Amino acid sequence: MRFDKPPLSFEQQLDRMIERGIRCDDRKHALHYLAHLNYYRLAAYWLPFETDHAKHQVAEDVCFDDILNLYVFDRELRLLVMDAIERIEVSVRTGWAYHLAHRYGPHGHLDSGIFKKPGRTWNYAQQRAKLAEEAQRSHEVFIQHLNSKYDDPLPPVWAVVEIMTLGQLSKWYANLRQGADRNAVAHRYDMDESNLTSFLHHLTIIRNLCAHHGRLWNREFTVTFRLPSHRPKTLISSLNPKDGRRIYNTLAMLADLMDRISPSHHWKRRLRTLLEQHHIDTRPMGFPDDFALRPLWADIWTEAR
Repeated sequence: MRFDKPPLSFEQQLDRMIERGIRCDDRKHALHYLAHLNYYRLAAYWLPFETDHAKHQVAEDVCFDDILNLYVFDRELRLLVMDAIERIEVSVRTGWAYHLAHRYGPHGHLDSGIFKKPGRTWNYAQQRAKLAEEAQRSHEVFIQHLNSKYDDPLPPVWAVVEIMTLGQLSKWYANLRQGADRNAVAHRYDMDESNLTSFLHHLTIIRNLCAHHGRLWNREFTVTFRLPSHRPKTLISSLNPKDGRRIYNTLAMLADLMDRISPSHHWKRRLRTLLEQHHIDTRPMGFPDDFALRPLWADIWTEAR
């Protein structure tokens, strides 16, 4: 069967929304946003309001601004998540490079023997060649300086780590052959290497979703991460193992890591403000009903507002 539906004008798109039960109190206002936000992008935010998916009918008293509010919340949530990911990525880069440099020397990353043998998702020779290509075309002044002054195949580990993507960093960390090397980095966060390995892979997916403006709010993730079972205690008692495919556990992990990396941060307070300003029902995000009383969040959620 061929797709033969004609495109709709912005006016027709709004009429379609109204036909499906979405109230519009300000037509000019709604048309402005439809002209800048793809109809199908917005549609993901009114699906939870539908009472009849076959007919696409929404519940009574749902207005255009309810949907727009969810959309704006999700956009701001992505920015907040990206802020935490940036700080965590820089911290892990630092820990990985510091450990390799001090245990294996400035060019320890050139020793294939400290990494795992080739497998389905890892090939040292290919990853090294890819990194060498990126170093050659890098416009970073410090990389160009090192390339022009020294004859080594790659710059020292503390420099080359700065041009790795999060996905590359995740692989170079996960494929260190010795568990002791992986734990040397993970223990900085009171975490076991298996948990950090899993979470970095998950963060790569989350970061790519955010970079491409994907929905976080009520998404069910196919690539999750291994929940810590022994430590850190504050984090473990605040996780929600019953709903592991939603964003809540990711936010909890980010919050715990932020507490360790930047103890004076305001990230958790900003999350609370974001949820309250947009009057968000946190259940579709996987938040447990008593999350505000759990030790990871209690100090922030019990503050007077």
